[in-house]
Amino acid sequence: MADPLTRPELRRYSRPLLVPEWQEAAAQERLAAARVLLVGAGGLGCAVAAALAGAGVGHLRISDHDTVEVSNLHRQLLFRTADVGRSKAELAAAQSQAINPFTRPEVVPALTPDNAPQLLSGVTLAVDATDNLEARYALAAAAHAAGVPCVWGAASGTSGMVTVFAQGRRLHDLFPPESAQADSCDEAGVLGPVPALVGQMMALEALKVLGGVGEPLLGRLWTFDGLSGRVRLIGLPEPVTEQV
Repeated sequence: MADPLTRPELRRYSRPLLVPEWQEAAAQERLAAARVLLVGAGGLGCAVAAALAGAGVGHLRISDHDTVEVSNLHRQLLFRTADVGRSKAELAAAQSQAINPFTRPEVVPALTPDNAPQLLSGVTLAVDATDNLEARYALAAAAHAAGVPCVWGAASGTSGMVTVFAQGRRLHDLFPPESAQADSCDEAGVLGPVPALVGQMMALEALKVLGGVGEPLLGRLWTFDGLSGRVRLIGLPEPVTEQV
């Protein structure tokens, strides 16, 4: 059972605690006890890290091998010009703790197929905010094997998408590895608000899963077209039952 909130925490989270569904589910206490693995500290990951830290996630593991480039700064809003050349994961961790001292950030190695199970050890939820295909599928496979739900998102150009993988659903079924392709923002370009918006949607899904409120996007794909403002929810097929 999660520990009760302290008075300083009650003051900090006074606004979300006014939301009836959040209060009734004791969601804030669940959030404080949660451990989240965030893979990727770019445009999506910056938005996710800031939102989850501000919301009160107790422990946040951040995995990203990359360093800040000047071309990142229009969309990766945790970083500044003076940060160019520095580790994204370390900066995101420092900024997360600056946002909320009750959040305990931890920088972990870049996720690979070999270390993914270790990075997921003890984790309540994984968030896939990377554009690296190898890391995406390694995280998806390890989370599926460990029974850890995973919030997944992608953004490029002027569009993005978000879903939640759990209960037998996995990235491999939606986008089979043999046919997968992903253009990075360096290749396809991106307007700055797009990954920020998609990352905020990912953070909202993470809060719903961790807090046990609402209806997470399990079995549904949320898509956003920034040029038209159109949002769609696409139903996904049931997961394939593995034969024994």
